[in-house]
Amino acid sequence: MSSPDLSGTTALVTGASSGIGAAMARLLASWRCDLMLSARRADRLNALAGELSAAHRVDCRVLPEDLADREGPARLHRAVRETGRPIDILINNAGFAAYRAFADTGWQRHAELLQLNVVSLIELTHRFLPDLTARPRAHILNVSSMVGPWIAIPNMASYGASKACVRSFSETLAAELDGSNVRVTCLCPGGTTTEFPEVAGQKLGAAARAGMMSAERCASIGLRGMLRGRRLVVPGGSNKLIRVASWLLPRRMVGTTAQWVLGPPAEPASLPPVQRRGS
Repeated sequence: MSSPDLSGTTALVTGASSGIGAAMARLLASWRCDLMLSARRADRLNALAGELSAAHRVDCRVLPEDLADREGPARLHRAVRETGRPIDILINNAGFAAYRAFADTGWQRHAELLQLNVVSLIELTHRFLPDLTARPRAHILNVSSMVGPWIAIPNMASYGASKACVRSFSETLAAELDGSNVRVTCLCPGGTTTEFPEVAGQKLGAAARAGMMSAERCASIGLRGMLRGRRLVVPGGSNKLIRVASWLLPRRMVGTTAQWVLGPPAEPASLPPVQRRGS
């Protein structure tokens, strides 16, 4: 498969310090795309930026930010503008889940999840859209999930709701921008080999691990779909089958089966501190 040439373009990737975000950054750099990397953990971002700059001779800038903070999107938008480099690609990847009964999860965790997964994603899109429309050709890639749009899994109420919102927002915005120079793509991964399950408080069994896709493959499918202008990207055959099953089978059955595959939530004492995908 041939590699795109993105020389002369710049992408902002949120949640870039690990998982799908880091994989996307590596792939974009190999395609000669300059990068602005954002997440909470500056040490990881700096290490990644150094790696990519050395390997691919691209301009790679680090903009640490906590997008679970209500002021985070405004600060990040301002920081990008202060670089003097307009972006051509906005990748809203940052997010996290809480795999636990809704009532048993503290409100602060729900609030940070909804701020990061929904409010910050939409606000960043709103703030950057005028900048993107000024470019010859631009892309927005929003990372949703199979959970929410097609599967209602117990113990993931807030997360599923947030990702259903991301899909709906992305498809609606894509329709609004039809005919413009900005293309909007929604990527809906299923199980992916990242830190995500641990952060969510999941203890994955063999069945769940067997069906997981690598972050690198997910990133490649998502980015190539974005560059082709696809509005919705569901990576992998198993995820496409789940999507079909959600149309043919009772939604409750699909969600209960998925819960059985994922297993029970971790005990409260074993839950990690709140962290975000690529945080």
